[in-house]
Amino acid sequence: MNLQTQIPLKKLANNLIDYNSKILLLGSCFSENIGDKLNYFKFQSVQNPFGILFQPKAIENLITFAINEKKYVSEDLIFQNERWHCFDAHSSLSSSDKNELLNNLNAAVSSTNKELKEATHIVITLGTSWVYRFIEKDTIVANCHKIPQKKFLKELLSVDEISESLEAVISLIKNINSSINIIFTVSPVRHLKDGFVENTQSKSHLIAGIHTIIEPRNNTHYFPSYEIMMDELREYRFYNEDMIHPNKTAINYIWEKFVTTWFSEESIATMKEVATIQKGISHRPFNKNSEQHKLFLKTLEIKKEMLQSKFLFLQF
Repeated sequence: MNLQTQIPLKKLANNLIDYNSKILLLGSCFSENIGDKLNYFKFQSVQNPFGILFQPKAIENLITFAINEKKYVSEDLIFQNERWHCFDAHSSLSSSDKNELLNNLNAAVSSTNKELKEATHIVITLGTSWVYRFIEKDTIVANCHKIPQKKFLKELLSVDEISESLEAVISLIKNINSSINIIFTVSPVRHLKDGFVENTQSKSHLIAGIHTIIEPRNNTHYFPSYEIMMDELREYRFYNEDMIHPNKTAINYIWEKFVTTWFSEESIATMKEVATIQKGISHRPFNKNSEQHKLFLKTLEIKKEMLQSKFLFLQF
């Protein structure tokens, strides 16, 4: 008896992720979950230089600015609640020091430019189709930074607007890195502050927009994070207490599906070795001065050195 519906997933024949891959992750908070996993297993990955970005236009703007090497100046900033902010970036970059924010923004532009040119894979996680337009400048913002809502217009991006934005993203990236693999996914986090029906509208626009433009022969792909959460993990025991965000079990489950689909067998074997070392590092002995623990640490160092001899970039 089968008590669960399964999303059919097929492992790719080529362009798989391994320990020589360079991975850039952009988008909603779910990209942070996957990015944390990649960091744990010591892959060469960078996540969200501009902080969490929820909607397609924000990601398009970041990539455009990065490729054009935009230089942020004071006029690009706003001051609110005793902190400086930028409408293009998440509030995690905001600062009480204007110059610190400018330096961080310009450093993020430079690092994103470099990563886009060198990456073998980019994972773009879209969270919502709802956007906010700053009335004063008639521009769509990435983050409102708790500025009064009356200063914004809330809009729902159409399927056509999303597909046009994503086509621009693909074109921009491919112009500087023609061999890159672009993986789109939709965040399983439900944006219920928009409303239940409105969230469904939003996610459906994202999914339809993505499927209008992906073409595996052009190294553009879709990974069904949202569908796995909604269909395979359709019980509330897979959610955090807010009943909105996937819990650790759900994140691990979707991560395992992602690994099965996108990672080479050699990299999966190496991940097991890395996990053994990571668990050894976090081990807390009863007696750190015992001969047994000293032997354990020596064995752990040997394992580290053996792995680092194969992958020079690995740091524990």
